[in-house]
Amino acid sequence: MKKIWTSLATLFFVSTLQAADNKTEVDRVENSGKVLAEILSVPEDIPQGLLDKASCVVVLPSVVKAAFVVGANYGRGVMTCRSGEKFNGKWGSPTMMALEGGSFGLQIGGQATDFVLLLMNDRSAEGVLNSKVKLGAEASAAAGPKGRDTSAATDAVMRAEILSYSRARGAFAGVSLEGSTLRPDNSANKKLYGKDMAASDIVLKDKVPPPPSAKELLATLEKKSPHRKS
Repeated sequence: MKKIWTSLATLFFVSTLQAADNKTEVDRVENSGKVLAEILSVPEDIPQGLLDKASCVVVLPSVVKAAFVVGANYGRGVMTCRSGEKFNGKWGSPTMMALEGGSFGLQIGGQATDFVLLLMNDRSAEGVLNSKVKLGAEASAAAGPKGRDTSAATDAVMRAEILSYSRARGAFAGVSLEGSTLRPDNSANKKLYGKDMAASDIVLKDKVPPPPSAKELLATLEKKSPHRKS
């Protein structure tokens, strides 16, 4: 009996440590879902036509400017993509992502800001999943247009591989993130899923089911854009 209680106590202790170890990542996924749900509920949000064409969506809640390095910024969040070889299925398990560098903190006054990025084609999605990508150099990027349609969008915006938006102090707008880098955060993936998981395995090979923390994120996307349109 003593051995049984010892084993149960050990199991409880290990489970508690694991839960505490990934709390940051779980909170980040949950916050990403809340941010996206709020942004997609306002009248002048991301145009439906653009959301329907996107292969993937990146959400970075509460990105901040690093006070110790002028112009240095960092953000952590999630990326979820439509499943299937052609990115035309249901929205799948999220991979953790990191946004670094650039000077976007200066553009928005340095306060904590939420970002949403739309990856508009398969090439940009596969590139970000497999390596660090510099926006504007290795993937064309532009500030995303707002509103219910894209009639006022420029050709440059419509040709961009990645469209970016920001929300700070309640104000929602397109914002340029050129010069920043976007990369998979595989150390965070390990904490979230409990094992080493590459971003490409999570998204392209569908090797793990979505965690419970992604419920609101995926439900929002399935409701707002259940099918990809060319």
